Amino acid sequence: MKDEALDKYATRLLLQIKTNKPVLIGLSFGGIIAIEVAKRIEIENIILISSVKTKYELPSYYRFSGKLGLIKFLPTSLMKKANLINYWFFGVRSSIDRRLLREVLRDTDNAFFQWAIGRVASWTNTEILPDIFHIHGSSERILPFRFVQADHTIKGGGHMMVLNKSSEIDALLVKLL
Repeated sequence: MKDEALDKYATRLLLQIKTNKPVLIGLSFGGIIAIEVAKRIEIENIILISSVKTKYELPSYYRFSGKLGLIKFLPTSLMKKANLINYWFFGVRSSIDRRLLREVLRDTDNAFFQWAIGRVASWTNTEILPDIFHIHGSSERILPFRFVQADHTIKGGGHMMVLNKSSEIDALLVKLL
């Protein structure tokens, strides 16, 4: 996987989809994957949560670092440590959310983490696919709110809003599905 292109990864994931015209729901990097998968099969729609639709919704500093290949110099081990900076970036406040973030960071494979960050920073998609519904938090810091055009904003939601704003997101998903 080390040098696998995002389009090849998305194509590999198609083998796991057994439904005709699925609804794809993607959270964060999973939203980017959902878009790449949707380019390859007929879908019902896509729901993005704390994600982006095109490279233009990524901060320019992500794209710049991706073009220059600076991502490979990021200290992955430091980025995966639970600390006040990560808590702030991910928008977690409660002890339960902090514990879950620690577990997620700990359990995420280092090589996959580095690969995914590199694929986000070098993502080239410029096409907004039809039938996308984008949910984003107003306090999002990983994929900052000011760069995206969301269909629905969760007030005070950060990157982990699926945890601490779950009732709002659940109600919205029930309406959408």
